[in-house]
Amino acid sequence: MSNELEFLSRRVAAGKLSRRDFLGRAAALGIAAPFANSLLSSAARAAGPVKGGTLKAGLVGGESTNSLDPALFMTQVPFAFGKCWGEMIVELSPEGKLENRIAEEIGSSKDAKVWTLKIRDGVEFHNGKTVTAEDVAATLERHSDEKSKSGALGYMKGIDSIKASGKEVVLTLKEANADLPYLLSDYHLIVQPNGGKDKPDAGISAGPYVVKTNEPGVRHGGERFANYWQGDKMGHADQIEVIVINDATARTAALQGGQVNMINRVEPKIVDLIKRVPGVTIRNHAGPGHYVFIMHCNTAPFDNNDLRMALKLAIDREEMLTKVLRGYGSLGNDFPINASYPLFTEIEQRKYDPDKAKFHYKKSGHDGTVLLRTSDVAFPGAVDASQLFQQSAAKAGIKIELKREPGDGYWNEVWNKQPFCASYWGGRSTQDQMYSTAYLSTADWNDTRFKRPDFDKMVLAARAELDEAKRKQMYHDMAVLVRDEGGLILPMFNQFIDATGAKVDGWVDDPHQELMNGYALAKCWLQA
Repeated sequence: MSNELEFLSRRVAAGKLSRRDFLGRAAALGIAAPFANSLLSSAARAAGPVKGGTLKAGLVGGESTNSLDPALFMTQVPFAFGKCWGEMIVELSPEGKLENRIAEEIGSSKDAKVWTLKIRDGVEFHNGKTVTAEDVAATLERHSDEKSKSGALGYMKGIDSIKASGKEVVLTLKEANADLPYLLSDYHLIVQPNGGKDKPDAGISAGPYVVKTNEPGVRHGGERFANYWQGDKMGHADQIEVIVINDATARTAALQGGQVNMINRVEPKIVDLIKRVPGVTIRNHAGPGHYVFIMHCNTAPFDNNDLRMALKLAIDREEMLTKVLRGYGSLGNDFPINASYPLFTEIEQRKYDPDKAKFHYKKSGHDGTVLLRTSDVAFPGAVDASQLFQQSAAKAGIKIELKREPGDGYWNEVWNKQPFCASYWGGRSTQDQMYSTAYLSTADWNDTRFKRPDFDKMVLAARAELDEAKRKQMYHDMAVLVRDEGGLILPMFNQFIDATGAKVDGWVDDPHQELMNGYALAKCWLQA
């Protein structure tokens, strides 16, 4: 019986038998559907990627204000679509190792201050132009320019000079940084013709798909790029399409009904229900992502550390983890680093303490309500989490007023603009990158307005320290400072929970971000 099913599964993978007929034969033999589907998946992987078709994703995180300018990417839809049309200098593998892409080799001086990128031959932009060292240098220059408002600006400022010569780009840093190659994997750093200086939102790079549809807040689409330098390694579908579906119920219904092949941000409270849907697979994995409430340290009343501490102590993290994440995550401790980072160190876990919260609240001198802005798009379950926060804070005598903001415009009008709101971070590849992106005084994405010269010095010192033990202690000290004096309330680290439909194959769990670190549309395929 087993041999027969294995033979039939190979015929399905080869396109010589329908999936329905296979499952019918399996049922006749008394084989449970999960086992039969696992045989199909194994056969499909053995047969290799299947070319053709249109692979569709229904995603939360799209707005009418989205742009194809990689510098401005901040939500899930531009991130995922960018990984389809954009090509990177380097990328991180699911195991956390560097994969050279446009950079064929990367080397450094002994003091890690001068880095040389050798640019790969034969990589073509979608407009037919060959990618040169000058294009790579111009890309890095643009993201180093404050006028670009790039999300990568925080750590790009650490580069002192960028020079292209022949097939090489030489980067000279202001301070030594052993992590530089990892920083170059930032999803904003899509290589563009002349770095995107001429037309940053043209949507032209060297990725596996050419942009054909760009309707911000509605849909985006691409066609496979015939001259993609990696050939058959990516871009298996003839077309890819991203449909913006910010409503969680509608997104789930679209997957169940077959209108899309994959979705992101499955709400933990419905995971068990989704698991029962025939042909649908939940794809969840832990990583550095975290759900947060952010306070601006330079804006009243949050410029008072006693008030910030009161709010940190007034949140019941364990209740939130249980009721919002349903166990699909872990406790947060008000600094943005967890065990996903190799130099992570344990710090005493902050706990819900209404009495201490009440003490700090009284000491702050604040009177009246505290306004917290939230939205369904802030993170899955954000409105529920905000209500739990409101209830736990009330037990400490703190009145939180909730304002539920619309999803469209949240990331442009609320996040990084309003002084207290719900948000999320996907995490970064290294601690230096996380702190440089969101906590350096000069970082454009410093969304807590934590602007401390002493902390800035700590970041730069840790970046230049090549002794791992010393560096680990530096990061410990930085975490304690952010935890005790910053504007971050981090109740929980989330798992990334995506889901795929019946015919999707090629999925590989990647802890760095959702949707296979954004590459699901580019690397997966539809079974025949």
